[in-house]
Amino acid sequence: MIRIYTQIQQGQKWITKYRGGLPLFACVLGFTDTGLIPGISAAGSTPEARKYTACADAEFLYYGPGRKPLYPLPPLTAGASPVIISRAVVEALNIPIYLFNAGLPQPPAVPVIDLGGYPANCLSKGAAMEITTVHHLLKQGLLWGERLATNVGKGYVILGECVVGGTTTALAVLTGLGIDAAEKVNSSHPVCNHTQKWAVVQVGLERMRLPAQKESSPPSDLIDPLQLVAAVGDPMQVVVAGMTIAASRHCGVLLAGGTQMLAVYALINAIADAYDLSWQPAEVVVGTTRWVAEDPTGKTVDLALSLGKNIPPLLATQLNFANSRYPQLQAYEQGFVKEGIGAGGACIAAHLRQNWQQNQLLTAIEAQLDQYTSNC
Repeated sequence: MIRIYTQIQQGQKWITKYRGGLPLFACVLGFTDTGLIPGISAAGSTPEARKYTACADAEFLYYGPGRKPLYPLPPLTAGASPVIISRAVVEALNIPIYLFNAGLPQPPAVPVIDLGGYPANCLSKGAAMEITTVHHLLKQGLLWGERLATNVGKGYVILGECVVGGTTTALAVLTGLGIDAAEKVNSSHPVCNHTQKWAVVQVGLERMRLPAQKESSPPSDLIDPLQLVAAVGDPMQVVVAGMTIAASRHCGVLLAGGTQMLAVYALINAIADAYDLSWQPAEVVVGTTRWVAEDPTGKTVDLALSLGKNIPPLLATQLNFANSRYPQLQAYEQGFVKEGIGAGGACIAAHLRQNWQQNQLLTAIEAQLDQYTSNC
């Protein structure tokens, strides 16, 4: 049920160490105006709907389908929201949930830990966030990484995210760090919109560099990673990087996501180097879905292998919806939805904790969808 795509020995060690352990699930919510660019994301069929995706996902993750939501799940072009997968697992395994607001346009209708961040401007401006906000969010991430590690005992921490447009900010950060990420990232579209993403990223990085060139600053390969996030990133990235650095000193960390978590991993390497912070790479894996790891319109495995001196183990659940009785789930097999809000990481946790196989996962997920559709 779990396949390891990179760093197989290290990944196997991690799985062996944490098999049977109960994780906790922390999900960091953020927003970037990049997600409002027409066509940039399919996580909500219109730019207006995408403003509320994170709030809707957080509400469903926390309460499930049995309660009338303040923010209903946004309509998708096709398929069902991946939060249905995450909710099925956290409910069945009774996994504790921590929700963090790193910077949303409106407060979610769930108990949430507010980190004092702000939504990011569109990365094309080259000025996404104030540098003071980025430093503040890193401190909050480090603080909460310690706290989460204390609460999980001998288990591990699953770190998920919800940022619409986040694969584009991920591409910007990866490129700014000197990693060859063009044409390798994923998207929520069946065929990745590489050309659109790359055009936005190029504009943002050019605008970021213009003032630096005037001051004859060092070249971009020596850029401060926090300055880079402030220029073209989003508020989730630096929070999850801080959480991972701090938590890895005490327990395992499963970065639950694809492109966005590989960008966070690259950022961790850069921040740890630039700010002389200790962390334990052997305790950290990236976990996603087969639909991301084997996306024919992205190159996730190549991207993981491009990250330089520290390459993470890339794990993916082999969950398959080909035989689902729901067309909304079958749509995953056509590439319409691939991952989100820690869905792949949750499935990996179900296998590690209770040795769940395909049939148990599918039954639990379809039960959530049964309840959701009957309440709509």
